[in-house]
Amino acid sequence: MNSNHVFSSVSPISLPAAVSASSPLTLRDMSFFVRMRWPWIVSTILAFVALAGAYLLIAKPTYVASTQLMVFPQVNGSDAQRAFAEDAFIDAQLEIAKSSDVLGGAVNALNLADDPAFSGQALSLQDKVKDWLTGNLASTTQPDTAQDAANSDKAQPATGQQTSRTDRAIARLRNIVAMRRIGQSTILEISASASDPQRAVEIADAVAQQYIRKNVQMKAAAAQQYSEWLEQFVNEQQRGLADAANALATFKANPRDQFKLAELQSATDARRTLFENTLTQYTEAKQRISYPVSDATIVSQATSPLSKAQPNNSLILAFALIVGAGSGLGLAMIRHVSDRRIMRTQQLSQAAGLAFVTSLGRAKRSGRAAALPTAGDSGTVAYPMIPGMAELGATVTGFRRRRRVVIGIVAVNPGDGASTIACELAVLSAISGSRTLLIDAAATKSSLSKSIAPNSSAGLIDVLDNIEAIRTATLSLTPTLKFLPLGKVRAVTPAIRLSSRRTQLNFNDLKKEFDAIFVDISAFTSSPDANAIAPELDGVLVVTCYGQTSIDETVRVVDSMRNVGAEILGAIVNNTPSSVQP
Repeated sequence: MNSNHVFSSVSPISLPAAVSASSPLTLRDMSFFVRMRWPWIVSTILAFVALAGAYLLIAKPTYVASTQLMVFPQVNGSDAQRAFAEDAFIDAQLEIAKSSDVLGGAVNALNLADDPAFSGQALSLQDKVKDWLTGNLASTTQPDTAQDAANSDKAQPATGQQTSRTDRAIARLRNIVAMRRIGQSTILEISASASDPQRAVEIADAVAQQYIRKNVQMKAAAAQQYSEWLEQFVNEQQRGLADAANALATFKANPRDQFKLAELQSATDARRTLFENTLTQYTEAKQRISYPVSDATIVSQATSPLSKAQPNNSLILAFALIVGAGSGLGLAMIRHVSDRRIMRTQQLSQAAGLAFVTSLGRAKRSGRAAALPTAGDSGTVAYPMIPGMAELGATVTGFRRRRRVVIGIVAVNPGDGASTIACELAVLSAISGSRTLLIDAAATKSSLSKSIAPNSSAGLIDVLDNIEAIRTATLSLTPTLKFLPLGKVRAVTPAIRLSSRRTQLNFNDLKKEFDAIFVDISAFTSSPDANAIAPELDGVLVVTCYGQTSIDETVRVVDSMRNVGAEILGAIVNNTPSSVQP
């Protein structure tokens, strides 16, 4: 008997397969899933958190500095017209601030083109995707390292080299500078990110200053063009005024028509007024050229950031926890669905079509749990007690009421504990007062005979040839419990011989003497004894091992014994941990 199988029992569960198969998912099922698969979930979460932690350790921190400007839209009209014009004006100013002229001015002001730490830095994957989506394909094809840039520069003239470095710096700057309008106000915010806080401040302020400079240049250029046009217009008006004045002076020298005189006087005055107004506008345009005023002014310069903006430790760790939990749950569900090992009695009940399936858990052994005297021997025999075995024993008693007196106990695989369970059922039956016979028909090295009656000289082998030998071969363990050891097996096992019905032992004769007969049979996968002897019994209990026996293998065993005419009374899921008992 395998002494490693010591158990505690759980109440048997009787579940018709058809009803169980259609039962919905319950909270009990979900709780069982969590208890079973929590290592998968926890390990996946830890893996994602570890990856996030490694990324945070090696990622270069990024600091963001921001400069704020206020723009002054020069618009007129109704409120709706002004609002629309303001939005269009501010959108235009944002595009101007993003232009290559502004960014190029910032590059030149900070000498970024000659800074290898800036222009030679490789674009990140995010920046390359951003450039590709925005159509800036040239920036994605730039040399990825300073060495590549140097090699490329050697093949270009000096001017081309400087232009290439500047273009790379502008492309880099475009990816680290962000511009936006704050709400519906006329305030623009220019933000720059860099690995050095002071560098971020310098870039943000430089871009803002270059934007203002560009704005001033644009206004000066516009004023220059306007003044040139006004200069031509003033000259034309001056000539027209001189002609009108000469015509008026000539007519006054010899006035003939007072109406004509008034007309010439009016034309001369109009020419003079237009000339004076144009001259005033020309003077103002000249002043705007000499003293241009920007449409924007800096209201808040960038300050050195106190903390990094990226990577955000809290956000990344929280994201890793969420993704890890989701991935772990998915992996655990896949593993749970694909796991064909027996974990719950419902699995076996549904797959094998068994109305009765019970689970027996583990228990700590506390010395010699019980001792029974043997016949003709002053010693004692100890066997492992299984606390709570009474529930299974009561079910077996119910089987006996249906005339299932001779019950076989067979394990799917060796070591599943069938011998221990057969012994316990026999003891419980004997304690209840029933005349019980325990038969060892398992021709294995760790059989009941070697544990209970290691010195017996006769056994089942002898009884098969001579029924009278049962008197001497049977050992009385208690007044109500007798044990028939295996005996010495030769070429053919007792189970095979019993199936031939050419022996003197007949179970029907034994039923007249005993109320309950339990037969320990060799494991199905290690011997053909089960298929041979099972049809001769009133019923068979199949023993599986929690977390080791396959459901498919168990179904194959059950179907195989059913095919030879055996009646499968039920199954036992042995060695179930108490922490995952359903």
